[in-house]
Amino acid sequence: MDFYFRDNFFNSGVTEILDDQEKRIGYLDLKSSFGSAIDIYDVNDQLLYKGGFPFFSGKWEISNPDGSLVGVLRSRFMLFAKKFTYETIGRGSYDITSPAFSKEYEVSDSSGALVANFEKVNGWFSSGAFTLRNQCAELDSYELVAVVMGMHAIQKRQDASHASH
Repeated sequence: MDFYFRDNFFNSGVTEILDDQEKRIGYLDLKSSFGSAIDIYDVNDQLLYKGGFPFFSGKWEISNPDGSLVGVLRSRFMLFAKKFTYETIGRGSYDITSPAFSKEYEVSDSSGALVANFEKVNGWFSSGAFTLRNQCAELDSYELVAVVMGMHAIQKRQDASHASH
């Protein structure tokens, strides 16, 4: 099943997670316009995951509702491409890659097998909107929503720091 979700322009408020039939299957609570923390809920309003930057860190951490760490997303430098690594706690490491000017991303496991892919599907001046297709039993689709939103937050931070130089 495909997941469709988006950021808000000011990084705050609630946005829906939809399936390919445009049925609501959960939602994102974007916690603050001054930070990048998110909570992810299922269709029954149950909190599934939390995501955010630890104090003075460029890494995006994803945790369970009880606060236990699920995984850490970090940006990796690559010439002519975008690369991120998502290291889970006890379930391996995953690479997220995209050619330099592409809006399509692939998620691969440690053997190089494609386990998920997602695409940014928005215009120039709109907030980030994504479609996600997960084929991985080890990664929950809602967890991958937190990963995608973390990657989006890291890229926005990088863009802001480049713009200020």
